[in-house]
Amino acid sequence: MNFLNLCVQISFILIGISLILVFFRILVGPSNEDRIVALDLFTANGIAFFSVYSLFYMNNIFIDIGLIMALIAFLGTIAYAYYLERRLLK
Repeated sequence: MNFLNLCVQISFILIGISLILVFFRILVGPSNEDRIVALDLFTANGIAFFSVYSLFYMNNIFIDIGLIMALIAFLGTIAYAYYLERRLLK
């Protein structure tokens, strides 16, 4: 086992733990705003997972999936912020 494989395996474990904790925050979050932030963090962890997965299997297609997830998460966060702003103004 070389150093890269060890780092990738440790990264998988840490990202998995982070995904579990963030999913718990999505379920238990005290407010909708906390849930949206946790969902954004969940997608960021998903992007990290796909990046490490791509590195492990030496396949660049998963980097594209991560970029698409980042764009969708960004647009979703912006849309929800716009919704909250409109709701608070009324």
